[in-house]
Amino acid sequence: MGTAIELRGVGKRYTKYDDLPLLVTTMSRMSRRKRRSKLWAVRGVDFEIAQGASFGIIGRNGSGKTTLMSMMAGVTAPTEGSLRIRGRIAPLIAVGVGFHQELTGRENVYLNATILGLTKKQVDERLDSIVDFAEIESFIDTPVKFYSSGMFVRLGFAVAIHCDPDVVLVDEVLAVGDLGFQVKCLERMARLVEGGTTVVMVSHNMAVLQRLAERVLLMDSGRPVYLGAPEAAIARFHELLDEQPAGMVNEFSGVRFEPGVVEVTSVELAGPDGEPVTQVEAGTPVTVRLTVKTTTPLPAVAVGYTFTGPDGQVVYMDSNIDRPFGPVPAGERLSFTMSIRASLPTGSYSVNAWVQRPLKSLLARSRNVSFYVTGRTTVKGAADLGGVITMDEVSSELPEAVS
Repeated sequence: MGTAIELRGVGKRYTKYDDLPLLVTTMSRMSRRKRRSKLWAVRGVDFEIAQGASFGIIGRNGSGKTTLMSMMAGVTAPTEGSLRIRGRIAPLIAVGVGFHQELTGRENVYLNATILGLTKKQVDERLDSIVDFAEIESFIDTPVKFYSSGMFVRLGFAVAIHCDPDVVLVDEVLAVGDLGFQVKCLERMARLVEGGTTVVMVSHNMAVLQRLAERVLLMDSGRPVYLGAPEAAIARFHELLDEQPAGMVNEFSGVRFEPGVVEVTSVELAGPDGEPVTQVEAGTPVTVRLTVKTTTPLPAVAVGYTFTGPDGQVVYMDSNIDRPFGPVPAGERLSFTMSIRASLPTGSYSVNAWVQRPLKSLLARSRNVSFYVTGRTTVKGAADLGGVITMDEVSSELPEAVS
């Protein structure tokens, strides 16, 4: 199988213009000359994607994901490096892109499909199927300027997948559609991959990437950080999210980070026998052990634990912030444990621990410890409530007739 997409040392640089505030320049009678600087949105990207492969890209907002997709779609050219894509490309990188606002949905189908390489005869043959997939029969002859964002996505995706693309680029646009249509699109993308189409997708939905992507690229500050299996890339992404510089607000507690007070020395997940584990049976008792060292005396400390699911959502979090430990002298080595029962559906999870001054500042957070829960493949949702399904005894006797 050949290579569908190849990037070698790809980078994209923009010129950034900075203006002084109008009030400042007016009062000081300064010239409002623009200050220019160079901004590398993406740099140093190298990867190959085989034909018929599925590939995911993740990262924080502003990490360069959309710029990278725009270069692959041909919307903008790289400033440095080389980028090659073989075959017909169907890009879905922004809601409404490629649609003429004054034309109807039907007219835009012909316009977009022609741009993507179909003849009028081919569009005629596929029009009913496109409209049926988009589920907008009642609005196909309405100007698209009256469409909602969800209707734009429906029509855009329907056109793209009916144009026999060799490469499909999807940049988070499906997030604006309703859940039923998202499921429908994901199923179709899985079939496209099975049929030999290359799919590249940007998504903040980690569960989707784990389901569809064979490899995932993690971007941060415009540079590639990790490229590999989805589970490992997502775990690395969580570690990046947990790296908090001084003064940054902790998204869980809403307090600020205060470095240099507490140092995390170890964190691990242990099974019933006390030994570290990376895989547990659903319902098994486990313990999270955290060891820290204090550098300054503390009147009180609170400890918390956060369990995160396969989709990056918090499935459980608890702390003793209402009953803190202390006082704690400087130079002490402290050990904390949390014991739980792993009542979770089958899947990949991670847990981290954190220490803070109660209701004041976050002092430290551990790395993520990843683990896999087995044994409950039929359970869906955030928790396993241990439901047992039974069938009552069936009687073959018919009730007596009422006279």
